[in-house]
Amino acid sequence: MARTRRRTPVPLSSCTTGPFLCTVVHMAYGLLAAAIAAEVAGTTAMKYSEGFTRLWPSLATVIGYVIAFVLLAQTLKTLSVGTAYAIWAGVGTAAVAAIGMVFLNESTSLVKLAGIALVVAGVVVLNLGGAH
Repeated sequence: MARTRRRTPVPLSSCTTGPFLCTVVHMAYGLLAAAIAAEVAGTTAMKYSEGFTRLWPSLATVIGYVIAFVLLAQTLKTLSVGTAYAIWAGVGTAAVAAIGMVFLNESTSLVKLAGIALVVAGVVVLNLGGAH
C-alpha cells in the first residue's frame, strides 16, 4: 500500500503576520479590484449616457458607482485609505484611458501612454514604499 503524503499549504512569502490576516488582506485587494472594475464600468457607461439623457447607460453609471463605493468602503476596513485610494484612482484612471483609446476611438499618443505608465508607476512606488 502506497503511503500518501499530506500536503501542507505553501505559505505566502509576503505573509509574516499569520494566515488569517494574510487571507483578510488578500480579500481586501480582491474587493478593491472589484471596486475598480465597477468604477471603470460606471465611467464607461457614463460615456454612453450622453449627459444622462439615455436611461440604461445612466442607470449603469449609477449602479457602477454605488457598487464601487460600497466595495471601496469595505476595503478601507483592512487597507489604509492612502493605499486603497491610490490604487483605486490610479488603476481606474489607467484602465479608463486605455478603454478610451482602444474601444472609443480616442486619440493615442506617446505622451498619453507615458502618462498612463507614470500613473501605474506611482501606484507601484506607493506599494513598494510600504504604504499598507
